[in-house]
Amino acid sequence: MADNTTGAAEDKSCIREAVCIHTRKIFDACRSKDCIEDLRVWPTASSQQYIDSALSVRPKSAELLYADVNVEAITFNNGWYAVDVTYYYRITGETSPGGNTVTGLAIFTKRVMLCGGIGTAKTFSSDPMSIAGEADGLPIASVDAVDPIALHLKLVDTARCVCPEGNQPDIPAYILNRFGDAIVTADTPKRLYVTLGQFSIVRLERDTQLLIPAYDYCIPDKDCPGGSCQDDPCSIFSQISFPTDEFFPAECLG
Repeated sequence: MADNTTGAAEDKSCIREAVCIHTRKIFDACRSKDCIEDLRVWPTASSQQYIDSALSVRPKSAELLYADVNVEAITFNNGWYAVDVTYYYRITGETSPGGNTVTGLAIFTKRVMLCGGIGTAKTFSSDPMSIAGEADGLPIASVDAVDPIALHLKLVDTARCVCPEGNQPDIPAYILNRFGDAIVTADTPKRLYVTLGQFSIVRLERDTQLLIPAYDYCIPDKDCPGGSCQDDPCSIFSQISFPTDEFFPAECLG
């Protein structure tokens, strides 16, 4: 198991009864602290005119709109799975001079490898909202994430830089509808790049029946593998502790 059980787990007096439950058992989990550097921001049409006339743009906020999660079995390595997560962000900044607010879309894709066990039973449910992953023998991937920290916004003159050529993003309609304005994906005189700090927890789960006592929350104790952060914004981000309380709310008192 990749999880720590916090609290008085050794104190048997805390156990009132043993209960049989049907739940999703966490087979593997990792926590991720990503410093995402120079992520392309695709601005809205109304924001692009302010960006083209600006000298710089300072970050104001970053909002996580949605995370698309997919699971794929790793060939020749039974029980291990690749979890691909695509994060969609709304980035908000302020231009200088002018002080105009600009918004845009940033997209970040991350892959982690986790052990999800081998499932041969196929599980079906009468619940129309249930996830069909178990019917295919795949575990269910879950991602908990908080809004990222906007560490830095960089305005780049396209004609004066060697900018990485990326494919125009395939943006789902439900993401476009969150902006209320067209997203500019064509090449522009000036480009906007953002550096984000993202905290998240990735889990692989399967439906199972357990006879358990209840103690406290379980928190993964290993980090998702990723690249190193060397630039200044990322150095600042690396000093921020993982915000455990954001993922596990405190109990009610009184």
